Amino acid sequence: MHARLVKFGLIEIDGQHYDYDVSITAGKITKRKKKPSKVFRSRYNHTPLSADEPIPWGGEKLIVGTGVYGALPIMEQVYEEANRRGIEIVTAPTGEACRLLETLDDGDIYAILHITC
Repeated sequence: MHARLVKFGLIEIDGQHYDYDVSITAGKITKRKKKPSKVFRSRYNHTPLSADEPIPWGGEKLIVGTGVYGALPIMEQVYEEANRRGIEIVTAPTGEACRLLETLDDGDIYAILHITC
């Protein structure tokens, strides 16, 4: 899978542009459904990644692109759930996370990519 952060608020994956956060499950790209996490926004001054939203659990690791500047908060409950499932969470600013995706087979890609902050 070829992915790159084009600019703040825009990502390109396999030639397709997305102007919203994406979730990738075994190579299948969908819009991140962050509504369940919005209730925590005031606590973090940003909508965090919480275990209340659909997270693409699977494989051995979950790659989380934490935004252009790496500012996406990840709630402790996400790490706890990953640990319970035996899944490693790999976090990196989104540009770097995109480069990590290129090292994996599409079917092994489980990721959430935040495209702003």
